[in-house]
Amino acid sequence: MLLATSITRLHETLTIDWHEDWYETVSPPSAKPMSDDPLAPIITLITSHHRENFDLWHEEDKARDPDASDTEICCVKHAIDRFNQRRNDLVEKMDEWLLANLPEQNPLAPLNSETPGLIIDRLSILALKIFHTRIEAHRDTASEAHRLRNSIRLSLLEHQCSDLAGCLESLLNEVVNGTRRFKLYRQLKMYNDPDLNPVVYKHGHS
Repeated sequence: MLLATSITRLHETLTIDWHEDWYETVSPPSAKPMSDDPLAPIITLITSHHRENFDLWHEEDKARDPDASDTEICCVKHAIDRFNQRRNDLVEKMDEWLLANLPEQNPLAPLNSETPGLIIDRLSILALKIFHTRIEAHRDTASEAHRLRNSIRLSLLEHQCSDLAGCLESLLNEVVNGTRRFKLYRQLKMYNDPDLNPVVYKHGHS
């Protein structure tokens, strides 16, 4: 059984490990292959998905660099679109795996509006927020007021992460017990599809 606490620990571990490489080489390694554990496929998907959020986070930072040129901002924007698309694709793949590997759902059970994959996506982003907020809460070069403000924010983020992990755990248990169900909701993003984005196809690029 996939446990929400295992997911949050994985997010935390990956975030720390990847940042160590990021700050040293500015070229973090890709996700490591998993073992033959039955949960290996979903763990690999969770790892790959978190990686997209990790890279997306740092591209978003670059987009706010006051010294960045227009050309650099343009390149960053395109990179953000790619990371977002892959992130959304991986959310769907996580839900697909869960639907295929959890016990058959009870069609009469109440439908949950949020899928496990979407909750995992929120937990992934929270892991990144917690990591960076913890840095700001202890940064020597910041003011005491800054550190205090971020210590309060850190406590709130950790509480939110714990609550959300509990929601994921409850959802998975309820699905297994047949008291709740979820569907695979395709994101159907339009802005990256040249045939669906009018700004693109009106110029004949479709």
